[in-house]
Amino acid sequence: MIRKNPSGDLPIIHESAFVDPTAIICGKVIVHENVFIGPYAVIRADEVTADGGMEPIVIGANSNIQDGVVIHSKSGAAVTIGEHSSIAHRSIVHGPCTVGDRVFIGFNSVLFNCVIGAGSVVRHNSVVEGCHVPEGFHIPSTTNIHNDADLARIQPVPVDMTAFSEDVARTNVDLVRGYKRLANEF
Repeated sequence: MIRKNPSGDLPIIHESAFVDPTAIICGKVIVHENVFIGPYAVIRADEVTADGGMEPIVIGANSNIQDGVVIHSKSGAAVTIGEHSSIAHRSIVHGPCTVGDRVFIGFNSVLFNCVIGAGSVVRHNSVVEGCHVPEGFHIPSTTNIHNDADLARIQPVPVDMTAFSEDVARTNVDLVRGYKRLANEF
């Protein structure tokens, strides 16, 4: 479902993107080329700042927002998902938040008030909040990162983790093409 927010903002979705019919996209959301938005995802830009303003939620080209993902923002803050990035099943991205290009966010992970640098991997069931994860870092499954001291324990992304992330992004771009073809059959 594509709908306006209370401020009257309507999502802008590139014609090449695929949005599953069960997904909800509300408000000041910009979806770029070849994005896959899976079943039951919710992307909602509807809260405003104290002065009534609102930054958009932006999903970069060739990225995928998988089944059951929630993307929202506190008090009109921006959320940006870079290009070729994957937000895996049932994750939550709550703004303010920036996810760089070629990032993989694993199943059930939670991001809040943070920056995830390009090429990083946040594995399954992890929490990252209130910090800046540098480019090319790997956060292992079930890790909680709440500040820069926690980041000192994190090692750069191993090559095999980067290859996995790139494969997930490629696979989902193929899904966009496949589902768009199916949509033309009805």
